Order: sequence, then C-alpha cells, then structure tokens
Amino acid sequence: MLAFFLIAGLALLLVGGDLFVRGSVNVARRFGISPLLIGLALVGFGTSTPELVTSLQAAFAGSPGVAVGNVVGSNIANILLILGLAALIQPVMAARGPFKRDAAVLTVSALAALALVQSGMLDRLSGILFVMGLVAYIGFAIWQERRALPATSALPSEAAETPQGGHLLLDLLLTVIGLGLTIGGASLLIDGAVGIATRFGISETIIGLTIVAIGTSLPELVTSLVAAIRKQGDVAFGNIVGSNIYNILGILGVTAIVKPIPVPQEIANVDIWVMLAATAALIIFAFSRGRIGRVEGAIMLAGYIGYTVWLAGQAV
Repeated sequence: MLAFFLIAGLALLLVGGDLFVRGSVNVARRFGISPLLIGLALVGFGTSTPELVTSLQAAFAGSPGVAVGNVVGSNIANILLILGLAALIQPVMAARGPFKRDAAVLTVSALAALALVQSGMLDRLSGILFVMGLVAYIGFAIWQERRALPATSALPSEAAETPQGGHLLLDLLLTVIGLGLTIGGASLLIDGAVGIATRFGISETIIGLTIVAIGTSLPELVTSLVAAIRKQGDVAFGNIVGSNIYNILGILGVTAIVKPIPVPQEIANVDIWVMLAATAALIIFAFSRGRIGRVEGAIMLAGYIGYTVWLAGQAV
C-alpha cells in the first residue's frame, strides 16, 4: 500500500503540474500578460509547484528531512542527473550574456542556502528575505530583457499568441484541477515516502534527497530531455538554472515563512556541500567553453551515481 501511495503521488504530481502550467499560462495570455512574464513567473513557478507543495506538506507533517532534502536533492538531481543526461544526448549551449546574470543569482542563492542550512533552522525572516530576492530577480530579469529585445520577440511567436478557441472557464478549471492534483499527489507522496522510511529504518532525509527529489523534478527532467532531443540545448540549460534558483529562493523561502522547521544535521554536514559542488561545476563548465558537452555530461552523471551510491550506503 505504501508503494502504491508513492507511485500514485508521483503520477499525480506530474499530471497536476502539467495541467497547472498549461491552464495558468493560457489564463495569463488571455489577460494580455507579456510572454516574458509568463515564462519567468508562471512557467517557472508552475514547474516548481511539485517541489513547493511537497515541501510544505512535509513541513506540516513534521518531516523536515523530506521538506529540506526535497529542495537540496532536487537541485543536485537537476544539475548532475538531468543536465548530465541532456548533455549526453546533445551538447547543451550556454549563452554567456544572459548566463552572467543568472550565474550570479544562482551563486548567491546557493551560498544563501548554505548559510540558512548551517544555521540549523528555516526561520521566517530568512524566508521573507529569500522570497524578496526571488521577486527582485524576476523583476530585474524582465526589465533587462525588455531593454534588450522588443517584447514581441521575448519568446517564440507561438508562445506570444493569445490562445485560439476554448474558454477562459476551461483554462481556469484546468488550473484549479492541476493545483488540486498536485496537492493530492504531494500528500500521497509524503505518506508513502515517510511510511517506507519508517518501515525499513531509512532516514526521512535520505528519502527526501532521492525518491522525493527525483519525483518532484520530473517536469524538469521531461522538459530538458525533450529539449535536448530536439537540439534545443539552451532551453534545457535555462530550465535547470531557473528551476534551481526558484527551488532555493522560492520554495525554501515560502516553506520557512509558512512553517519554520529545523534543518536535519546530515544535510548541513554533507548534502548542502554536494549541491554547492554541483553548482560550481555547472558554472565552471558553462563559462570555460560556453557549453556543457558530452564529456562534462558524463562527469556530472558519474558524480550523481557516486552520490546516490554513497546515500544508499548510509541507508544500510
């Protein structure tokens, strides 16, 4: 039964996240919200909805290992596993101009996460500062992109068009249903993950860093792999960088505001440093050659396998 909860929760998270993104983007377009704002805010938030809801559910369920491990583990998986796989399929290009801004924000957010985790507590003040930082980042990115490009060319033309046919009520219904499925899926996922951890004596933190983290990263995984197959490596790269910034500033921030929780010591001792190392590798690889090739992808994937093997050893 616990395994069923886990699998059903993952499935509902994936379906719910997809419906939420589709519905909310269509609603935004119908009200004339700029494509750039849709891309940065709604889509970014939408693909991070599984992580957000899961961390909040875990925090209220008294499982800080899952709540914090989900974010740290998702960021590690995004870089080492998802970006590594995408680079093996097709070298991932990194536009150095926009990436200078995003790399700076990614670095600052990762260091802020380190400071917060080492403090041993997700507190409301830190959460407020994190969310304010995310809002400032989105606002600055929109301002900068609008100066550089006409608003109509911020995204591909098909993304800028107002949806044809259909109804606003249908789009609103998709949004609500997607959010509901995501919340329900997160609840099942937490129940299954915590139950399995308890039954087999596995740390909730390890479950959060692995099964839950990968499960909530499924939207990023699908998006990045499809982009790589279609030879749109820049999309895969931007998806991962943006998602990691949202995970730290948005999810940790909102979780800390809504439900302050302690940070498990094992995350402070090891996993946050793995996240920092993965982030540093991404930035170094991207700036050194302007892309992440198959060799770098293989190194990242090998790093994730090694990290997972180490976690498995800790669970025994």
